[in-house]
Amino acid sequence: MKKILVANRGEIALRIMRSAREMGIATVAVYSEADRAMPFVQYADEAVCIGPAPSNQSYLLTDKIMGAARQTGADAIHPGYGFLSENARFAQAVKDAGLTFIGPSPSSIEVMGSKLAAKQAAQRFGVPMVPGTETPLRSIDEAREVVKKTGFPILIKASAGGGGKGMRVVNHADELEEQVRLAKSEAMSAFGDDAVFIEKYVGAPRHIEIQVLGDQHGNYVYLFERECSIQRRHQKLIEEAPSSCLTPDIREAMGKCALDVARACQYYGAGTVEFLVDENLQFYFLEMNTRLQVEHPVTEMITGLDLVKEQIRVARGEKLAFSQADLKINGHAIELRICAEDPANNFLPDTGTLTTYVRPQGYGIRVDDGYEQGMDIPIYYDPMISKLIAWGVDREEARERLLRAISEYHVKGIRTTLPFGSWALQQPAFINGAFDTNFIGKYFTPQSLDHSDPEAAKAAAILAVQVWQDQQRRDKQQPVNLQQKLWKNRKLLR
Repeated sequence: MKKILVANRGEIALRIMRSAREMGIATVAVYSEADRAMPFVQYADEAVCIGPAPSNQSYLLTDKIMGAARQTGADAIHPGYGFLSENARFAQAVKDAGLTFIGPSPSSIEVMGSKLAAKQAAQRFGVPMVPGTETPLRSIDEAREVVKKTGFPILIKASAGGGGKGMRVVNHADELEEQVRLAKSEAMSAFGDDAVFIEKYVGAPRHIEIQVLGDQHGNYVYLFERECSIQRRHQKLIEEAPSSCLTPDIREAMGKCALDVARACQYYGAGTVEFLVDENLQFYFLEMNTRLQVEHPVTEMITGLDLVKEQIRVARGEKLAFSQADLKINGHAIELRICAEDPANNFLPDTGTLTTYVRPQGYGIRVDDGYEQGMDIPIYYDPMISKLIAWGVDREEARERLLRAISEYHVKGIRTTLPFGSWALQQPAFINGAFDTNFIGKYFTPQSLDHSDPEAAKAAAILAVQVWQDQQRRDKQQPVNLQQKLWKNRKLLR
């Protein structure tokens, strides 16, 4: 393997290229017209523009990417995550062209890309499942029959789904028909496949995933777990390794089940098996992601392994250089996704220019990003700007170190999830490790950020002067609700 084309953008493209360079492998960037000045384009040994900004005119076009590979003489392609990373047809096209796909086989991607097919494969190994249907829902009458067995609440899920799309919670019988229709419609719009199924809804679960690694010679290991329960809209915001709730026995049991799932589809490369864990620490298989995860750095921090290098070695046909007995958990790591989103406005995406962008530094701190000061955050792609990771000898040191790093991460020009991260890490439920996927719904309100946002304090001072002046002019005026006025005029934070 002499030259890798990275079929992705931003921080993950840059992160892959750095590992490749350490291995003496040249890299090729493909980029859209909107990304021409991005750091990953400048870092690569070669770069090819593959189209306009929208991803369906650039990063999602197999023929454009394969053309760039032929043009530059790349002999391997790494898909990163998102875009075409879990597209079996893309993986097959790479293979058919005589190139190496740095990921699992097309057949593994296809099986695990369908939640129903994945469940059926895992069931053959006795992996625990959430009660529900094992085949696509055929009719509303079938749905009613299923609910008689499972009871309410239930969760309707798209078979081809991801990112919370095509997912509906149903609490009452009179909602069932409409929610099935909406889930099928959303699934068709998002994935071109309206197949949905039903699971018993686990009301207050923890979302815990196991990182697995396999080679093409039948060797497998699990690299322990990641706790991913702090989410908004079924998408993760804070991840840590290891989880604060698992015992060694449960960790081992989950790890063995994760390896059974990998064996069920003859998996090789890096993959992640996701589980729901209830309040009694009973775990249930959720799905398998056949790619590198966004949150992989926390696993790297506690194991000392470079997962991208391991992916490359496996793709070259090498055997794993270690066994399960060689792996140990070293310390604790926590990751915060820094997204261009406004936590005070339901985490809606924000755009603008990074007028100030200063990264934190220091022992135990890692920043995976793909932007520089002065760059624009485009509207075309995922709003994640970077990942901020802190390592400590234990969970409390990692938490304190991440808080320190957040306070030193200076971003102006756009709203980000940094204030949310600072708030979340100081909540008793987080400190005690007593939280689940309802963390944001239970504890967070926009006003939660008042104390942690210095710009909000500045805006409040400005508004206080305005209020005082108003009162001076109109002595009989009713008192102004300063806090309410502040939140109605958040533009002052710009």
